[in-house]
Amino acid sequence: MPVRAKICGLSTPETLDAAIAHGAAHVGFVFFPPSPRHLSFGRAAQLAQRVPDGVGRVGVFVDPDDALVDAAIAAGKLTALQLHDTAPERAAALGARSGVDIWAAIAVRARGDLDAARGFVGAADRLLYDAKTPPGASLPGGMGVRFDWALLEGIIHRLPWALSGGLDPINVGDAVAATGADLVDVSSGVESAPGIKAVDKIAAFLKACSSL
Repeated sequence: MPVRAKICGLSTPETLDAAIAHGAAHVGFVFFPPSPRHLSFGRAAQLAQRVPDGVGRVGVFVDPDDALVDAAIAAGKLTALQLHDTAPERAAALGARSGVDIWAAIAVRARGDLDAARGFVGAADRLLYDAKTPPGASLPGGMGVRFDWALLEGIIHRLPWALSGGLDPINVGDAVAATGADLVDVSSGVESAPGIKAVDKIAAFLKACSSL
């Protein structure tokens, strides 16, 4: 089966439509003001109306409070919450409260970072292995940083999982071959500038995934 893909950080009708037209399994809406991809609730609602049934709508958050999550779910018609820098207990509480799937981001730079995944068994529905951003970085992801995919070799995955961090149309094939990922997540790798998605790059990424 083709590798499924999530196009994250979408912010315009044109790029959202391109992601859907070329076969994205999920689209990502960012609710984190420091990010250049941050959406207002109004914009999220406009975009959500364009997403057909069968395509996941994933809200991306950094240790959010209940009010933010409630408003984002309502605006973006979210089917999942992607949580960065969020403890397992908090992730479990948000899942129970919201009733939508929880994707727990695991920031990876060294093999030991993968140990954090164990805490999310029973607290999350999916893990997202993402690259740990440099110390002092303002964002927990979406910076085009990748980790060494060989770190996942031999790992027993106790939950469904996805691969993120520095992926682009050129390297996604190598990433999948190295890790066995069946779901990949891209943001900066399909941009012309931070926060500015490029229709041609989205198309190229999804074409590459469809051939794997």
